[in-house]
Amino acid sequence: MKILVACEESQAVTIELRKLGHEAYSCDIEPCSGGHPEWHLQQDVIPLLQQKWDMIIAFPPCTYLSNAGACRLYPQKGKLNIDRYKKGLKAKQFFMQFYNADCQKIAIENPVSSKIFNMPEYTQEIQPYMFGHPCTKKTRLWLKGLPKLVSTNVVDPIAPYVPAGTSRKNRKKYGLAKRGDDAKNRAKTFTGIAKAMAEQWAGKSEK
Repeated sequence: MKILVACEESQAVTIELRKLGHEAYSCDIEPCSGGHPEWHLQQDVIPLLQQKWDMIIAFPPCTYLSNAGACRLYPQKGKLNIDRYKKGLKAKQFFMQFYNADCQKIAIENPVSSKIFNMPEYTQEIQPYMFGHPCTKKTRLWLKGLPKLVSTNVVDPIAPYVPAGTSRKNRKKYGLAKRGDDAKNRAKTFTGIAKAMAEQWAGKSEK
């Protein structure tokens, strides 16, 4: 299959799809860090949505949509940060271009969104510990023409992946991704989840 993996500089999913024999391409405005620039389209992804793809897997930016940033939406109790709200609406518009793309098989990944943005109903919520990574980081999937992901290796979570912004006395809230780590690195797809996406949604190429 010809597959577009949008907003993916890590190439985690792209590499797993290539292992199965698919013609997969990562796309991001930044250079790839996965080691395969020959599979990477460094450009604005929106024009690519006009092309014919057998499947689109998208990881649109979530900074202004995520519920984790809700405190910044209301920096003063009850008062909306209009500038940040507008950025969130722009991020939703970008998300919706994948959601409404002309493709029979679509998967979009994002964390839990702030209710104010009224995002479409999601299909499924997954956690890293369902795929062999001992941490929590709730992620939502919006799926069209694709089955829900089935857990592959359930393990006991030992901590959240992203550090919590609460009391530093509770070591359980430190997070496995240390505070201060580059946000891009913390947003990379877990290898267990990437492998499950490739195997369960695409399978081995028949070529």
